[in-house]
Amino acid sequence: MASNAAVPFWRAAGMTYITYSNICANLVRNCLKEPYKSEALNREKVHFSVAKWADGKPQKPSDGYLSLLP
Repeated sequence: MASNAAVPFWRAAGMTYITYSNICANLVRNCLKEPYKSEALNREKVHFSVAKWADGKPQKPSDGYLSLLP
């Protein structure tokens, strides 16, 4: 059964909701004034650790750093 309901504009633009949400969040963070802007930019950073596994045991982990936005 086909629906004539309106398609969300982010879907019509070929984006996923996550992509649309990330773009909106980035725009909001860039519109903030200091000191709120730098605090928001610091919260978007993600720290993680990666360890390779061999013979069912983790090897020495390496620290990683990932910023969610380019």
